[in-house]
Amino acid sequence: MQLLSPKNFSDYELIDCGNFEKLERFGKYITIRPEPQAVWPKVNSEQEWEKTAHVKFEPRSSSSGDWKKLKQMPDQWEIRYSVGSAQKASSKELVFRLGLTSFKHVGVFPEQAVNWDKIYSFLQPRPKSKFLNLFAYTGGASLAARAAGAEVTHVDSIKQVVTWANENMQKSKLDNIRWLVDDALKFVKKEMRRGNFYQGIILDPPAFGHGPNGEKWQLEDNIAEMMNGVLQILDPKEHLLILNAYSLGFSALVPENLLKPFANKNKSELSIGELYLPAKSGVNLPLGVWGSLLKSNS
Repeated sequence: MQLLSPKNFSDYELIDCGNFEKLERFGKYITIRPEPQAVWPKVNSEQEWEKTAHVKFEPRSSSSGDWKKLKQMPDQWEIRYSVGSAQKASSKELVFRLGLTSFKHVGVFPEQAVNWDKIYSFLQPRPKSKFLNLFAYTGGASLAARAAGAEVTHVDSIKQVVTWANENMQKSKLDNIRWLVDDALKFVKKEMRRGNFYQGIILDPPAFGHGPNGEKWQLEDNIAEMMNGVLQILDPKEHLLILNAYSLGFSALVPENLLKPFANKNKSELSIGELYLPAKSGVNLPLGVWGSLLKSNS
């Protein structure tokens, strides 16, 4: 099992986490946000947190809240990430517009930079590949795949988030991503019927969610059906598939069991592990389990 965290994300830093909160720097600005995985005590004092942060999220309910500004800062700003920086000469800069949303997110999941690099390094030698991003949020994986030259389809059920991803594409000087506001499971079933295949697929499903027409998604109830469909549209000859699962109850053995039959049948390399962010204070924050399938003919 592999524990993975971003290595070269200079515009992001986890400073400390604990007591169900995290202290993070995004570019020039430092936020305090809820974090259900941080069940241990904070390393730094409450006074240090409040002194350091520009803004703190204060929940009103399980799904929304308000930002309390502790120092002057804008409601929107930008950060950058050089995808493929391990290859140096061929790296591309991705630009993300961040913002203070009412549901505690700011527009990027920084731990996912590990997957952006995987996607970029796999697709760059295969520029005509088709890539599918399901539950795609603001499009980090979509940008990485497009920067590598792939034909990209981006699927999310929330129109405003798809619009946000489109803005990130333009800021990153990319183009021609196919944007779809759709229920991920319904879209996969349509692609099965059409007989379409993708060489790259990533999915990062939430624990709970809704499609654009009220379709209900619950990870434990729907993930087996989803993966059955996704594996039917994954090109068996050459592929990269990444499944993320951010759920407090999931082990990395869950994605392993979902992906193993396909791996055995198609002679794919199956890997599993956890994503985490190391804090400057010395603790490590777990941020979900993952499984991947890789088959390369080059």
